Amino acid sequence: MDRDVVTISGDEFQLTTNGSDPSRLDSVVSELQSMARTTYGQYCGLSRASEMIGERWGLLILRDLLVDPKSAAELHSGLPRIPSRLLAMRLKELDYSGVIRPAESTDPNGGQRYELTAYGRVLEDVLLALGRWGAATLAMPRPEDVVTEDSMMVALQATFQEHVALDVQLSFELRVAEVVIHGEVDRGRLVVGRGPLPGADVVINPGPLFRDLLTREVSAAAALASDQTSITGDPAVFERFVDLFALPALPAPVPAHAVTR
Repeated sequence: MDRDVVTISGDEFQLTTNGSDPSRLDSVVSELQSMARTTYGQYCGLSRASEMIGERWGLLILRDLLVDPKSAAELHSGLPRIPSRLLAMRLKELDYSGVIRPAESTDPNGGQRYELTAYGRVLEDVLLALGRWGAATLAMPRPEDVVTEDSMMVALQATFQEHVALDVQLSFELRVAEVVIHGEVDRGRLVVGRGPLPGADVVINPGPLFRDLLTREVSAAAALASDQTSITGDPAVFERFVDLFALPALPAPVPAHAVTR
């Protein structure tokens, strides 16, 4: 190893990264792990699932493919911190495991798109449940955090209260930071999409209170009164929107260093 180059080698491989690009080290280490990967040695469904989808970035790749088929370039656009080589490796692994497959479509530049298989699509409820569970740890976004169309559309699907919406018909446009998505609720069914929705019943800019609205820590009326949330449309429709989406009241995890004895 020298100041600019890191080389990891063995009897059957040699992996080299440019030290001036730290993100490459993540890719190299992952490639090394892939070459040396063994099973957990457990006859257990959870063990098998972890072997197939538990590697770094795997769940987020599947999250974005829940929305629609995507190429590696399109996935990278929504996951900008994943090294391209690592993304390609994850796609190969998920394809090999039968979780995803090449789709019949390509992106505008001719890149091969991938889609969930029927077996992979069964993961939808699992991924949505994991999203709800993980949301218990969310506070204000960290400086490096990004919000994407795909993450917001999946978040809406994860928090949708189907049983509350059985007699509801409404449409909405939701604006979170620079992201604009929309949705239509029709008697217990939610359809979400990218971009604005002309003629939506309500246009919502929840500001920093979106999570608090979902957890019921802040009511729709209080959010509007705070001036941190704004809408275009009938406040009653906004209140109905808030009724339709909720996060479970889970206890937030307490870090060990924060526990006083």
